[in-house]
Amino acid sequence: MTATPGTPPIQFGIFSVGDVTMDPTTGRTPTEYERIKAILTIAQKAEEVGLDVFATGEHHNPPFVPSSPTTMLGYLAARTERLLLSTATTLITTNDPVKIAEDFAMLQHVADGRVDLMMGRGNTGPVYPWFGQDIRQGIPLAIENYALLRKLWDEEVVDWQGRFRTPLQGFTSTPRPLDGVSPFVWHGSIRSPEIAEQAAYYGDGFFANNIFWPRNHFQRLINLYRDRFEHYGHGTREQAFVGLGGQAFMRRNSQDAVREFRPYFDNAPVYGHGPTLEEFTEQTPLTVGSPQEVIEKTLTFRESFGDYQRQLFLMDHAGLPLKTVLEQLDLLGEEVVPVLRKEMERGRPAGTADAPSHANRVSALRPTGAATEGSPA
Repeated sequence: MTATPGTPPIQFGIFSVGDVTMDPTTGRTPTEYERIKAILTIAQKAEEVGLDVFATGEHHNPPFVPSSPTTMLGYLAARTERLLLSTATTLITTNDPVKIAEDFAMLQHVADGRVDLMMGRGNTGPVYPWFGQDIRQGIPLAIENYALLRKLWDEEVVDWQGRFRTPLQGFTSTPRPLDGVSPFVWHGSIRSPEIAEQAAYYGDGFFANNIFWPRNHFQRLINLYRDRFEHYGHGTREQAFVGLGGQAFMRRNSQDAVREFRPYFDNAPVYGHGPTLEEFTEQTPLTVGSPQEVIEKTLTFRESFGDYQRQLFLMDHAGLPLKTVLEQLDLLGEEVVPVLRKEMERGRPAGTADAPSHANRVSALRPTGAATEGSPA
């Protein structure tokens, strides 16, 4: 896959889980309205500071607000010009594949192709019965629903029958994918080899959240994905599409960063009340310190996982106020990412795949110089 002008070989960005968490330093919890507006502001700031990607999670329970990612991303499509808009989780197990196919094809058109998405099963067990499904069927649902989604995007008229939804006969999903190219799909997983296998089978991307578990756990999943990607004939192991998560909190002085972030870490609903901040930063990708420390730790990722295509940071979690998150994005965009781009592109093997985008995927399917009706400028 050859990059087109403006398509970076490595994409850097941020993702949000959209938690509504009390600020432990003030005791104040933002309203849902305030949190939603803050996420939209953060996404627009990401473009302003030169990041490539903004991704939002999908949750249907408190204390999270992003229950409708395409609504949020559609708004951002109108407010941004360059930012690639993605999900950090689209629940393939509990969303109807027909609705996913139509929603994201529509978003493709609205955003001039600046769209991809990440499939996941989520981490909230009760969501299954809320949407009429059985959590014990999580993996079979993920496999069957995604097979149908691919068929809906790849075939104009679909006849289909499976275990988990009513059959389709002569069905056409509308609108059709922009330029005949469906949104690029990442499959996210923190523990399931079946999902790494699924990503490899389709030649899609594999995103290792790379936050809560030790490095060797994700090494096994990524190596499995790379091996199976090559096995299925999509290219070499180096041409597989790998994305990684990460977390960072920065101040120019490391001691200031640790002191300021500690109360947020200690009270975070996801990882607070467990290992200490020091233990967590030693064993996981979380970096609390100076911009240089974030650079140095992030550069170790490719030593463990190989050259990869997407790096997303979690920045707005645990009750951090909007002002602080925006300061973090200034540091990330101005001091961290420019150095990471330069260092990660230096010496990058020639056979390594570039980050996927609508432009370079369309280019790969079209003769050089061919015009495509309806294609964005």
